[in-house]
Amino acid sequence: MCRNIKPLRKLEPPASEEDFHLAALQYVRKVSNYRQPSKRNQPAFDQAVAEIAAATRRLLEQIE
Repeated sequence: MCRNIKPLRKLEPPASEEDFHLAALQYVRKVSNYRQPSKRNQPAFDQAVAEIAAATRRLLEQIE
């Protein structure tokens, strides 16, 4: 689905906050079909990116 998202697990050096943000941004762009949302939709878009980045970080912290 999102071919541009690189794997973040087992990176050396470990994935950064920017890596999490960029992966989440690519995902939200893909599923919303927006490259750049309208001003009206920007808050929802930004919130989704932040939540997905946080969930991704938690996932990678918890798996072995």
